[in-house]
Amino acid sequence: MHGSFGKDGVLKPFAREIMLIECQIAGMIPRDVKTVEPQLVPGALLPLKREPENPHDPLAIMVFSEAGHHLGYVPRAKTEVLARLLDAGKLLFARLESKSWQGDFLKVAAHIYLRDF
Repeated sequence: MHGSFGKDGVLKPFAREIMLIECQIAGMIPRDVKTVEPQLVPGALLPLKREPENPHDPLAIMVFSEAGHHLGYVPRAKTEVLARLLDAGKLLFARLESKSWQGDFLKVAAHIYLRDF
């Protein structure tokens, strides 16, 4: 049995964040990048959302900023298991690790986590 007891004596499970993969955000959307970039700080939460109707990749996973701006995608080569976990109702999210400008392109590295209860 894993957890702790609350004030009411009921067992409350521990929540853990399990790092699954490291990746670079693919297909950064250029129209908003320069306005959103100042808000993208290391450790920032980057919500993920499945996009099963994507005509290029039925396993596509969109990456958003904390403010809800669509930043880009989890790279296709890393989506197969992640998409199935999201489809099964698991809570996945990314955290920004680093960012750097390469010309007009913003390179964003993130870690993707599973929150396990």
